[in-house]
Amino acid sequence: MTRDEVLRRINYLRAELERHNFLYYVESKPVISDYDYDMLMKELETLEKEYPEFYDPSSPTQRIGNDINVEFQQKEHQYPMLSLGNTYNEGELRDFDARVRKILEEPFKYVCELKYDGVSISLTYENGQLKHAVTRGDGIKGDDVTANVKTIRSIPLKLKGTDFPDYFEIRGEIFMPHKVFELLNDEKRRNGEQPFANPRNATSGTVKLQNSSLVAKRKLDCFLYYLIGDKLPTDSHYQNLELARGWGFKIPQYIEYHDSIDEVFQFINYWDKERNNLSFDIDGIVIKVDSLAQQRKLGFTAKTPRWAISYKFQAERAETRLLSIDYQVGRTGAVTPVANLDPVQLAGTTVKRASLHNADQIGMLDVRLNDWVYVEKAGEIIPQIIGVNLERRPSDSFPVKFIESCPECGASLIRNEGEAAYYCPNDNGCPPQITGKIEHFISRAAMNINAGEATADLLFRAGLVHNASDLYRLTKDQILNLERFADKSAENLIKSIDDSKKVPFSRVLFALGIRYVGETVAKKLAAHFKTMEALMTAPFDELIEVEEIGERIAQSVMAYFADERNLAIIEELRQSGVQLSMQENAEDKLSEKLTGLNIIISGNFERLSREEIKRLIELHGGKNVSSISPKTNYLLAGEKIGPTKLEKAKKLNIPIISENEFFKMIE
Repeated sequence: MTRDEVLRRINYLRAELERHNFLYYVESKPVISDYDYDMLMKELETLEKEYPEFYDPSSPTQRIGNDINVEFQQKEHQYPMLSLGNTYNEGELRDFDARVRKILEEPFKYVCELKYDGVSISLTYENGQLKHAVTRGDGIKGDDVTANVKTIRSIPLKLKGTDFPDYFEIRGEIFMPHKVFELLNDEKRRNGEQPFANPRNATSGTVKLQNSSLVAKRKLDCFLYYLIGDKLPTDSHYQNLELARGWGFKIPQYIEYHDSIDEVFQFINYWDKERNNLSFDIDGIVIKVDSLAQQRKLGFTAKTPRWAISYKFQAERAETRLLSIDYQVGRTGAVTPVANLDPVQLAGTTVKRASLHNADQIGMLDVRLNDWVYVEKAGEIIPQIIGVNLERRPSDSFPVKFIESCPECGASLIRNEGEAAYYCPNDNGCPPQITGKIEHFISRAAMNINAGEATADLLFRAGLVHNASDLYRLTKDQILNLERFADKSAENLIKSIDDSKKVPFSRVLFALGIRYVGETVAKKLAAHFKTMEALMTAPFDELIEVEEIGERIAQSVMAYFADERNLAIIEELRQSGVQLSMQENAEDKLSEKLTGLNIIISGNFERLSREEIKRLIELHGGKNVSSISPKTNYLLAGEKIGPTKLEKAKKLNIPIISENEFFKMIE
């Protein structure tokens, strides 16, 4: 094909893919198979790769994301992104209606919408193209998450038609459909990871991922519900949304005009019952005055608009009988009481168990065996008991006494001053604590060993692994004797364990499972002390000097290293070759050839992984940077380079070097 024919084909493919995106993700009316869609996308990717001069930031290929980690920059909202006032009862909503009528003193209409339980987002469009996507943040400024939002197929990168304003914002809610949420949590459980509590938490965590290719895999969705700008088409909020629907936006179908507050309550009552039949979560109804001129007349308080309010649904409640209480022991030894209930229908599911949180909660509720209890499911996976029907309490009931011994190992429980939970102190001899620590150690965020919860339990029950260091003594023959393991799977597990010896010190420190030492704290400690030896011998005063390290964390770290059993595990890890020191020390440098140079990398490389190249940059004295600025010295470009970085580098005249040129620099 000639260049003109290539460009015509590229433009045709882009238009076709956007048309099918709209039909599938917005209209829910697909007209081609997934396979056919994928073939069109593959052809477009190939052509764009062969002809990079035809790059377009609005191309459908930009929705697949990339594996470049980015730090979000704060961006100020042109129009403050305020929260809505909340009400939970009819009286307060009627008071809102009375205030509106008193100020306006003229006819007006309400627009009623569902209140989606997700993450608020503001999208800016300029000349029909998506320019920025910013989270609510503090209402004045938020995180620029444009790269992540581009992966959401229901958000148009380029608008349809020509009748839209040159510049405007449209706001809405990013959410995760129930089916996607269930599949995501199933995957997390298979990987031995903690599942998300609810779709909103999963959505929030996904939007803030620093790898847009992972965001793309989460299949988020987005409803848009409010236009804002200086030159909107009409004075009607409702009519502007209808026009925006024609521009390609996914405007919810659950929007209605209403003339009176009584009609508003009919809308509320309908959706209070019908919400369980939706494929996504809502937690109330939003009521807005329709006219933009009347909205301006009503104005704002310091925090909320006076022309809108949200009516929050009460959490669904059911009454059932408490049959018994189980006590579960977690990785840290915390003992959690869980109520076993007569099965009851609640929020569309059958509930058999509910959280009681801790001994204080049991005492505060005065919950007793055989009580009739009230259960709520406010978006959580495990519902909670929120009260007792005292009128139905049996006459022979007696208060629940929290257990004094561990239900797993029999050790006497302890309760630290100022804490609500009871703990089993037998952390190296209590089975669920041992397996929990192993599961944590092998998890993806820690040592990334390719084994899950079931494997950890299997290895422990077989007597092969009693602590993390035992993993490095496993042999293929031992694993082959376990159920469900064949030659290939045993070989893969051994290889994964061996590969984990390359995991950096900060993640090893996190993997140890020291109480209160999460990923961020582990990074801070590793960066400050550099080696395990230095951390192990650090006095209290030096520990609390580290950023984000308070007294509680410092005491926990010192207590961990005061235990001889933990020291023995660390020594065995050392002998196995696990990284127990930072590798960025000056004495480890290979040369000073890149000293003073700020280098950013983008794309995929043939000879080494991205992390290995970053490591080489540091070993030769250079500095890895995550974003391009006038201070950047080189852009090291691989295959599938991020187009935004490439464009910015060219604009700033930053030299672009290949993988081979980089290796010549450090020879």
